[in-house]
Amino acid sequence: MNATQTGIIAGLILGLAATQGFLAFLVTLAIGFVGLVVGRVIDGELDLSDVFAGKGRDR
Repeated sequence: MNATQTGIIAGLILGLAATQGFLAFLVTLAIGFVGLVVGRVIDGELDLSDVFAGKGRDR
């Protein structure tokens, strides 16, 4: 199991444990997405420097 899979599973489990009530599905989905992104960054499949650098600095 790579870091991406571990991240999404951990995010989903934590989301389920942290939620109760009507919005449980949406909160779990959001936390699972965060876990997926973190796992991809750890695996090196996603480079966040492109997102945060912006194109304004290239000019």
